[in-house]
Amino acid sequence: MAALAEDAEFIEAFERAATVMATSLRQGGTLFACGNGGSMTNAQHFAEELTGRFRGDRPPLRAIAISDPSHLTCVANDYGYEFVFSKFIEALARPGDVLLALSTSGKSANVLRAAEAMKAAGGTVVSSSGTSDNAIASVADVAIALGTGRWADRIQESELVVIHSLMQSIEDELGYSTE
Repeated sequence: MAALAEDAEFIEAFERAATVMATSLRQGGTLFACGNGGSMTNAQHFAEELTGRFRGDRPPLRAIAISDPSHLTCVANDYGYEFVFSKFIEALARPGDVLLALSTSGKSANVLRAAEAMKAAGGTVVSSSGTSDNAIASVADVAIALGTGRWADRIQESELVVIHSLMQSIEDELGYSTE
């Protein structure tokens, strides 16, 4: 995290992501989030911080983690696992919405399809992965790179810190700052 705090490319991507998300919410958009395994948990955490509360009371903000078990298993069974997130985006996304696409490797086929579906819907994609040199980052409007490493858990831990920092930035940009 110390290295990221000094990384100009990371800081610029982070600031653009926060602005894109706050702008979408200000205009009535919805923030979607998806990922696999630990990144799924982080996607859920991102959405609940928006719809519930982060540090202080404020109105709930529009956010959905693509994590409904019946949707995921239905689509996996009928179409294949690579479509579990994209079908959700195809059904609900509108122009101006934002997808937070979480993938430690940046290669998850189902997250990539979700990013492509969001772009087709007229939305914006913010990706978060270990590097910015991967398939999902190449589709993203904003690619947040959390650093290469041997272990995915370190990238997922960084994801969580970034999610909390995004929450603070979004609340600040929307005028809900508690500080």
